[in-house]
Amino acid sequence: MIEKLNLDKTNAWPFVEAKKILKVRKNFIEKKGKIVLQTGYGPSGLPHIGTFGEVARTTMIVNALNHLTDLPKEIITFSDDMDGLRKVPDNVPKKEVLNNNLHKPLTSVPDPFEKFSSFGEHNNEMLKKFLNEFKFNYNFKSSTELYKSGFFNPTLELILEKYQPIMEIVLPTLGKERQKTYSPFLPICPDTGIVLEIPVLEINKKKSIIIFDNDGKKLETSILNGKCKLQWKVDWAMRWYALDVDFEMYGKDLIESAILSTKIIKLLGKNNPCGFAYELFLDEKGEKISKSKGNGITIDQWLQYASPESLSLFMYQNPKRAKKLYKEIVPKAVDEYLDFIEKGKTQNELQLLMNPVWHVHNGKIPRDKTIMTFSMLLNLVETSNADSKELLWKFVKKYKKDISEKNYPIFDNLIDYAIKYFNDVIKQQKKYKKPNIDEKKALEALIKTLENCNDKMLPEDIQTLIYSTGKENGYAENLRDWFKLIYEVVFGDENGPRMGFFISFFGVNETKQLIKDKIK
Repeated sequence: MIEKLNLDKTNAWPFVEAKKILKVRKNFIEKKGKIVLQTGYGPSGLPHIGTFGEVARTTMIVNALNHLTDLPKEIITFSDDMDGLRKVPDNVPKKEVLNNNLHKPLTSVPDPFEKFSSFGEHNNEMLKKFLNEFKFNYNFKSSTELYKSGFFNPTLELILEKYQPIMEIVLPTLGKERQKTYSPFLPICPDTGIVLEIPVLEINKKKSIIIFDNDGKKLETSILNGKCKLQWKVDWAMRWYALDVDFEMYGKDLIESAILSTKIIKLLGKNNPCGFAYELFLDEKGEKISKSKGNGITIDQWLQYASPESLSLFMYQNPKRAKKLYKEIVPKAVDEYLDFIEKGKTQNELQLLMNPVWHVHNGKIPRDKTIMTFSMLLNLVETSNADSKELLWKFVKKYKKDISEKNYPIFDNLIDYAIKYFNDVIKQQKKYKKPNIDEKKALEALIKTLENCNDKMLPEDIQTLIYSTGKENGYAENLRDWFKLIYEVVFGDENGPRMGFFISFFGVNETKQLIKDKIK
């Protein structure tokens, strides 16, 4: 049990948001006896890592809520799978199948992967698969199912009742041409199955029908049971209203939409949920990650190279700051994860509540000891030429005889990740420097220095000797360039491990031979 004083003091963002929900939504929560948090997903493309981030962060808020109240909590993962398919994603097979079904609801579009009944269902199942792998506790809801089952019917009738005031809210935010064609209701064409974005000519509130012009043909349709769907911003407000949502986070690109949806739900007679606008993820080029483009790094790619926990940590940190998300950031994320575990061993309760790993593991921080950083392990994979877990463990045990796999589960998994990451990402990027005459002399001096070292020496003492060698061989003014030279020649990179520690682990003789081989 966490002390109340520490719960009051902590300003870790999941606790800040949890406290805000309990304060702002107090009366609504007490009335219904539970807290409802929603995450949204547009299944127009394969689920990307940003979608995972939204569920992960919402889960962290739920974990904080669990320490503040005993009331039940529910995370609704909502799929907008009744949206019309606007464009064909780049990262799918059989694009012609999708191209022939543009503007139809995603759950009416054939699955180009030929695994499920529709493209929408395929992407929904992919999302659930990923979320299940992370053992998230969520309640999945399909827009198509809720529309067709009649669940939304009472709210749809209310929106039809408030048709004109809603138009007065939305129209000023649109351009003149769009104003002419806008309607909150999008009928599903009875002939083509396409979601029609056309003006409504008449409404009949008593019969719950709309009348519209479809290419000169005057048609009427019910707004109920999936015969119509709502435009995005009105749909969002309807969802908040019908599902009694207390909290939802969203990307900063949806702030204007959230403001408009807030006005609409208040018109319908309820207050908007608490919101949290997070910054967007960017790819290596600084462009927004997109499901349709398939840029950035995918969930399954991250899980090939690092643990789920390291990904959760990445999601926890600085949610209101734009962050680049691509393969090359994985080692840093892993090392930060290991570092926070190490810090947690000596922290008091209040400090632990501020430790990101506390939120990743819901208060149960692992006690594993760190043998070495992930970055160093990657260097070890390269220099040892170990291409299997067994070989790398043999190498590690050669210098650390008192350790075993069963006592280091995190490191054991780390070895698998390191081999995969090195072969897939690092190997092809390596650019080894060919030293000039002066640089070669300096490195030969380093080899001579290492002749006076042995494997029993402390890493710090070896590091000091490397410093001295650099100073004596032309690098007294800039030791950074000295280490950069070592890294570029030995590791094919401008950066590398702390050399004293690396040599202590890799072996003095082995390091000497490594340098000799590189400067031949």
